[in-house]
Amino acid sequence: MANHKSAKTRITRNKKKSIINASRRSRVRTFVKKVVAAISDNNKTLAQETFKTAESELMRAARLGIVEANKAARIVSRLSKKIKALA
Repeated sequence: MANHKSAKTRITRNKKKSIINASRRSRVRTFVKKVVAAISDNNKTLAQETFKTAESELMRAARLGIVEANKAARIVSRLSKKIKALA
């Protein structure tokens, strides 16, 4: 256990932050799943609408350090490619 006040403070702050980050990561995954579901249903208009929100959430998560920037860009690229293939 921590002996210094600053270390105890850090422990509580880290717990709070990990909970926040976990919820944000879950939120991003939910948006991506919505896009994938729309793609699997061959619904291009719904896929494009959900893609916009998913893309903004992914880039926000990348900016906040929840997801690596390259990973976010890779996911966006792959989803975009699948939506374009729907035609």
